[in-house]
Amino acid sequence: MGDYAERYLGSPDEDNEPGLTESSSKLLPTGLRKPMAGAGDQTSVWHRKTTNPPIADLTDESGGSVSPFRRDSDTTAATTVDDGISEHRKHLSVFILFLLNLVNYMDRFTIAGVLVQIQEFFDISNAQAGLLQTVFVVSYMVVAPLFGYLGDRYNRKLIMFIGIVFWSGSTLGASFIQKREDYGYFVMFRALVGIGEASYSTIAPTIIGDMFSGAKRTYMLAMFFFAIPVGSGLGFVAGAGAAAAFGSWHWALRVTPAIGLVVVFLMLLVIPDVKRGASEAKKPDVLLNMETQPKTTYLQDLGYVLTNTSFMLITMGFTFMAFMAGSLSFWAPNFVAYSQIVGGNLLPCTGNDCEYSEISFTFGVILCLSGVCGIVVSSASAKKWANSLPKERQNTDALICAIGLLVAGPAILIGFELATTWAVLSWIFIFIANMFMCFTWTPCTDMTLYVTMPSRRSTANAVQILILHLFGDAGSPYIIGVISDHLQVGQPDTYVTKYYSLKHAFYITPFMCVVGGGFFLLASLYLVRDRKKVEDALKGMIVIL
Repeated sequence: MGDYAERYLGSPDEDNEPGLTESSSKLLPTGLRKPMAGAGDQTSVWHRKTTNPPIADLTDESGGSVSPFRRDSDTTAATTVDDGISEHRKHLSVFILFLLNLVNYMDRFTIAGVLVQIQEFFDISNAQAGLLQTVFVVSYMVVAPLFGYLGDRYNRKLIMFIGIVFWSGSTLGASFIQKREDYGYFVMFRALVGIGEASYSTIAPTIIGDMFSGAKRTYMLAMFFFAIPVGSGLGFVAGAGAAAAFGSWHWALRVTPAIGLVVVFLMLLVIPDVKRGASEAKKPDVLLNMETQPKTTYLQDLGYVLTNTSFMLITMGFTFMAFMAGSLSFWAPNFVAYSQIVGGNLLPCTGNDCEYSEISFTFGVILCLSGVCGIVVSSASAKKWANSLPKERQNTDALICAIGLLVAGPAILIGFELATTWAVLSWIFIFIANMFMCFTWTPCTDMTLYVTMPSRRSTANAVQILILHLFGDAGSPYIIGVISDHLQVGQPDTYVTKYYSLKHAFYITPFMCVVGGGFFLLASLYLVRDRKKVEDALKGMIVIL
């Protein structure tokens, strides 16, 4: 095979070489795997190439070697990809993606901010109200694999543009439903919104992953995910504020479409068509090699993703977090309102004049601030912890996620118990629970990117979205609503009954947090191994035609 290939790929007997190991070669398409000994020269796919160094020999802007692990050197100078895209444009692109993600999560939680008014308008039960979030998430997760397939193969910016316009139009359409008997149409529009949002959520993180690497990628993903708590909180605030200002909950659904249409046109002007895997390579001909390699089928991509141990354990941990997040964000304002009515601190809702905007505003601010704190603390802690460990033990991303969920579970349970007697202390524990729950956002996405091949990252994101929503927040609002309704059967129709039934239904969420933390602990055992498989495979790509 030649001295060059043996030097950079390693001989079959050198298991400790950082080249393309036997297990790592399985990450490549069948036609690109290293030929077995004795296969003959005519079957070899390796090409002797002396102009391109392997990725392991790349240097950063300061002249230091680039480690695939997060070290102090990564914070001072990240790998610069020679792809013709300026750093200024890359940073501006992340900001535009942040704004789109902000609008995305504002749109998701606007409904929750005016849920009491919607329930009164349509005269629906808790189970029917929970169905609004469930149909949104179900449609979102069902079409996510389709957009994952398209995102790995076609123009990502065009796909996002079509999806965002579609979701904005669907949200706006729902705001013009004026008849109580048209609840079915309202549910249909929420399902259509989910289809549009799936196009964005599966693709946007992969664009950031292709523009940045190392610690800089982590920082940019952290900025991107700031939009989740901020957007969620603003959704409650904007929804309740618009309803109060214009005298109808319908106006709450007209805020995000207007913002979304403006930002999506900025996306078309600013975000570049970055090549897939650009952050893992530096020279243009290396990028060309990566783009021109034989394509895998979608079934092969799915098989690769579903047999990736770290990816599946990360996804399961994320799923149990999503169960708690979905139920808490949807039902918490109602729960707090019921608790304050029972405690004598709030007047009951009467007819169509329900006005709990102050509670929605407070919850929105808590969601926003606690989420930002959680993302900042988790990103900084993971980096500092990783810097103190040798590279073969850098599994801190998974451990940070585990710690977050194992703390969030007991915190939210305490918050529930204090709701009627110590309202302020209850808010504090809800803040703590959401902050630690948000420890998972940036590390989970970062782990998903670095344990999967660049050409399969959109598919991996889509599968993750499907699983975490199918078993997480797709059903959790509906399940909490059904349990609450069941506990009210045979009881007097009072706010005391509503409070205790919802409180007891919520008891399932701390348990889900603990189980999710257990999955992240398991993921920490496999993370370093699976990350190295991807790195080894990418090194092999450089000398493949």
